[in-house]
Amino acid sequence: MVKKIPVIIDCDPGHDDALMLMLAFGSGRFDVKAVTISAGNQTQEKTLNNALKILTLIGARVPVYRGAEKPMFRQLITADFVHGETGLDGPSLPKATFQAQPVTACEGMAEILTRATEKVTLVPTGPLTNIAIFLLAYPHLKNKVERISLMGGGIFRGNMTPLAEFNIFADPEAAAIVFSSGIPIAMCGLDVTHKALVFQKDIDALRKIGNKCAVAAADLMDFFSIFYRKHRSELDGGAALHDPCAIAWLINPDIFRTKSCYVAVETKGELTRGTTVVDFYDVLEMEPNAEVAYDIRRNEYIAMILDAVRNLP
Repeated sequence: MVKKIPVIIDCDPGHDDALMLMLAFGSGRFDVKAVTISAGNQTQEKTLNNALKILTLIGARVPVYRGAEKPMFRQLITADFVHGETGLDGPSLPKATFQAQPVTACEGMAEILTRATEKVTLVPTGPLTNIAIFLLAYPHLKNKVERISLMGGGIFRGNMTPLAEFNIFADPEAAAIVFSSGIPIAMCGLDVTHKALVFQKDIDALRKIGNKCAVAAADLMDFFSIFYRKHRSELDGGAALHDPCAIAWLINPDIFRTKSCYVAVETKGELTRGTTVVDFYDVLEMEPNAEVAYDIRRNEYIAMILDAVRNLP
């Protein structure tokens, strides 16, 4: 019997967040203590509603906490150009059958970590606002965090600017706090997620599974792929399935190629706001603060997702 990994998932659903949740619950490898919600792919109102709908779909009743409405010091930007008006355009999803907890994400995390008898891993797949607020508000609980496995940033590329990825660009100050926290970090940025591609044949394989979660997942990927096929022709018809990488890394890090690096976040640059400055070649000779993924065995990644979805309703 493999021991389940205790996690708190912080996400902003989002099509790839939805598949990340399916992977987390369907894999059977995690003791999900809570799901906390960040604004990002859409507004807090919409991402919260989307999380409740996805969890209802997959039959996962875990505490859900509402997070920050906007970044720490900046205006909210959303990715509706990828995820649509609802943040989860495409499938018809069930109405949520339960509600969020009455306290904030930050308070929820603190409560869970205070009670925890073993260290808990944080898995953020949206902007890092909630994690940063928690670290500032409850510094004494930092030692209860095993690690942070996040989707965000990039070594050599961006998607909001030539060098900045959306989650970090959205709230660079929060990201800077997280990367300088001293907590071990696993970073799945664009260099790896743009190899974690889902193609039409994978979407067909999902749909063929036939359960309601698989059909919803295929519908989600059909919509998600529209943006990539139109705007990312270099991916040859594939869509970058970013967020499940942060969970996949915890399930089987061996499918990734990684390097221990020092990572800092640019908060002041005129052209480089939100860039994760990854010292890939150890120019600075600083102590590494992140295990940075840069390649993935794609077929094993997709198989992992298909297997997890098969286990869902």
